[in-house]
Amino acid sequence: MPIFTYQAMDRQGREVKDEIDATSHEEAVSLIRKKGYYPTNVKQKSERAGKRSATTAVVKQKGKTKALGGVNAKQLCQFTRQLSTLTDAGLPLVRSLQILEAQLKPGSLKNSLIDVTDDVQGGTSLSEALSKHPKIYDKLYVNLVRAGEAGGVLDVILQRLAEFQEKTEKLKREVKGALVYPAAVMIIAMLILLFIMIFIIPKFTEMFKSFDIGEMPLPTMMLQEFSNFLLAWWFLIPVFVFAAWMAMRMFARSETGRVTLDGVKIRAPLFGIIIRKAVISRFSRTLGILISSGVPILEALSIVKEATGNAVIGKAVSDVHDSIREGDTIAEPLRQSKVFDEMVIHMIEVGEETGDLDKMLTKVADNYDNEVDAAVAGLMSLFEPLLIVFLGLTVGFIVVALFLPLIKMMDKISSSSS
Repeated sequence: MPIFTYQAMDRQGREVKDEIDATSHEEAVSLIRKKGYYPTNVKQKSERAGKRSATTAVVKQKGKTKALGGVNAKQLCQFTRQLSTLTDAGLPLVRSLQILEAQLKPGSLKNSLIDVTDDVQGGTSLSEALSKHPKIYDKLYVNLVRAGEAGGVLDVILQRLAEFQEKTEKLKREVKGALVYPAAVMIIAMLILLFIMIFIIPKFTEMFKSFDIGEMPLPTMMLQEFSNFLLAWWFLIPVFVFAAWMAMRMFARSETGRVTLDGVKIRAPLFGIIIRKAVISRFSRTLGILISSGVPILEALSIVKEATGNAVIGKAVSDVHDSIREGDTIAEPLRQSKVFDEMVIHMIEVGEETGDLDKMLTKVADNYDNEVDAAVAGLMSLFEPLLIVFLGLTVGFIVVALFLPLIKMMDKISSSSS
């Protein structure tokens, strides 16, 4: 009988490593659960598998191509949706993977699928095969597939996963759209202003000097000084921008920096509201789909902590994990984090009391998705007039600063002619 090695968590959240005899991967998972453990990694300890991988190492390279970059979310979502459709139609898993592998264009996803298909054909579970490619299939993806295999509802889980990916990607596009539009307008405006300061203002300055109109008005002096500064030190601008960017990256890599920057992101005016709602939506939807798919709550929280993409929310999730392990509720640590709205906390409390936590979390995510849509639309309608006012004031200041000396110059010309 095959021997399976496994890693699991007991009811107190401690990690357990051991071996178990079982006829299949599914039976091994079932036996581990009967012991009161939550399996996180189960794989067959087989000499045959080792020999097979050694003898087919060259064969596995066949069909692979060198690929630069990773796999974008749209590709992975499409693959997940297609795999769900094929398995739901009754096709064997290996055949479904072979069909999708043949359809994919050369790249990282196709290369990974070649390995996954080979491993599954050799007797490895799909989740175990996917876990060998963590850069493409993250812990959330692998654990949901493992839950689908354990429950015999892989097609349903894949469908949920595809829907989750689609909604998550849609939310990301909306948030990025809200941030990119004003940033792009501001960058273009700054470049135009730099061009005016470096190339146009000096021409006017030379003209004013040639007419000897005396002391310049204060706005004109300010404009000329700023233009002279840019002419003398323009080469420091890209150096300063690069140095600031590198310093920010180094700061963001530290634990303190990550927490500080993520805290600023979700508490910043205007954009912070959108980012906070998007992060809470991702937290709620991720935890909801994991719980509804049968993933143990402690394991689900460990996955969600990494999936939120925000250190402040991740700290709150870590506190929830510790609270659940000690037998307390989810809602109270979230309330103490002061990041989640009371509405979210109340819905989670109701979900805990009624046993419908996954449904409540999904409702929270749907509600926050709608709020993000409304916030993005409102922000766009607000930013357009703000940008127009800012650019109008800036251009108006330049025009006034240049027009005042022109008036003095015209007065001097008229007085000299008379």
